[in-house]
Amino acid sequence: MSACETSSPVSQSPGLPKSAEGDPVFGEPWHAQAFALTVHLHERGLFEWREWAQCLSGEVQKPERAADGSDYFDAWVAALTALLVDKGVADAQMVLALQKSWQRAAEATPHGSPIQLANDPLGV
Repeated sequence: MSACETSSPVSQSPGLPKSAEGDPVFGEPWHAQAFALTVHLHERGLFEWREWAQCLSGEVQKPERAADGSDYFDAWVAALTALLVDKGVADAQMVLALQKSWQRAAEATPHGSPIQLANDPLGV
């Protein structure tokens, strides 16, 4: 196994979509980005695996989550955000403002064009 093929404990997250070979698969590019960011922060020691697993499990098990798991990566991002806020790395209000800005940018971007934060009509 090469260095590029080494497995992270994060890849064993419960509910993570996997191929027939057991490799993580992602329905959207942002799913892969959220996964990679989480792996990076974990490997840099920002949080322990048990902290991540506990936080993600709590998010996935919330009653408002989709029974079919279709919002798994929404739960993933919520868990990561909660950890970043808990560790003092991010401010909850700032994260929410940035999420809203990205949403407005997405809604203002013509179909087929890349979504850029600069497309936010409020320019936050």
